[in-house]
This record gives sequence, C-alpha cells and structure tokens, in this order.
Amino acid sequence: MPPQLKPVEPRRLYQQIADQIRELIQQGGFEAGTRLPPERDLSQQLGVSRPSLREALIALDVEGTVEIRSGSGVYVCNSPLDRPPKSTAALGDSPTELMQARAAIEGAVVVLACARVTDDALVRLRGIITGMRAEIAARRNPLERDRQFHLSIAELSGNSIMVRLISDLFDERHSPISAKLSSRYESTRTWNAALKEHEAVLLALEARDPLAAQAAIRMHLKASEDRWING
Repeated sequence: MPPQLKPVEPRRLYQQIADQIRELIQQGGFEAGTRLPPERDLSQQLGVSRPSLREALIALDVEGTVEIRSGSGVYVCNSPLDRPPKSTAALGDSPTELMQARAAIEGAVVVLACARVTDDALVRLRGIITGMRAEIAARRNPLERDRQFHLSIAELSGNSIMVRLISDLFDERHSPISAKLSSRYESTRTWNAALKEHEAVLLALEARDPLAAQAAIRMHLKASEDRWING
C-alpha cells in the first residue's frame, strides 16, 4: 500500500506577511538590535492592513526573529537557531478572522437564546458576571468566567452543534499567536470594558429583546477584536 499523504495546509495570511518581513530583514541589512520601520510604514510598504501586519509581527515575536517592545517599536533579534526558519510556522488561526467568526455565529445564537431564556438562566448569567467582576477587582484573569458566559448563552440556544462551535472558537485563544496577543494587550482596563459589554448583553436577554441582544454581542466582540488586535 502506498504511503498516505496529508493534504497541504493553506498558509494563513499572517504567515505569508511574516515571510515577507523576514525577507525584508535579511535583504535590507537589518542587524540584530535594529528597530524596524513603524507599523504604518511597513503596512504601506507591504500593501497589507495593520491588523494583518500586527499578527505577522506577533508570529515573528513568538518565533524569536523580532522582539516587540511596547511603546518603543519592533527590534530584530539574534536568531536562536544556526539556520533561521525560511518560512513562518502555523501558530493558530488568525485572531482577526477568529473574532469575526465569533461575531457572526454568536450573533445568531443569542437570538435563539432570547426565545428560550429562563429566569434561572438569567440568575446564572448574572452570577457569572458577578464572579468576573470579583476576579478583575482581585487582578486575576477572568478568562474562565468569560468562557462560561459565552457558553451559557450558547447552551440556551438548544443547539449542541452551536455550543461545540462556540467552545472551539473560544478555546482557540490558547493557540500560540492568540495567547501572545492576550499576554501583550489584555489588562484590567480591557477586562473592565469587556465586563460592561457583557452586562449590556445580559440586559438585552433580560428584556427578551433579540435585536438588542444581537447588537450587544456583536458590539462586544468587535470591541474585543479592536482591543485585542489593534492594542
């Protein structure tokens, strides 16, 4: 029996952009410790959006090719390898695309949840928000409360496939590229903003208003994308 070959995985946009930046570093004579041009200049030079560029720079940071220094810029690193990689490895789904997918799916799911929400479910959601507030006040990461909130709404839809999809999309936050973004750009300030957005979703559910709930969850996820991706 001939060996079975795995399909070639399509390269994500951030991998392609990261490869271009690596080539720019090598051909442009950027020595270790040199600061790269600002993001705006790089995005114009490469003809890509700044969110896509930022994802590529995060990938290169994870790889060790560059170091992103908050408030200072992006600096070329000494390669930790004798032979630096020729191409960027897949580090997970694009965080931008991930948040856009969540907004599309969760915006539909919350409409279903409005039709099935019960008083007991509302009490549970309120409890999750209260716990999230306490975690933030104690300067602990409230990510698990965040996950509970979104999955609890998904469960109200009565659709187990939707629950699984939302769970998988949420847990993609643990991929190397998403985890790196979280470590750099999440803070007490951003979590407090997310908390207020959760409260807006809950108020719409309490009112059994599907359009308001859909608008609130999509606004929350778009704002999360902006905080997470754009810093």
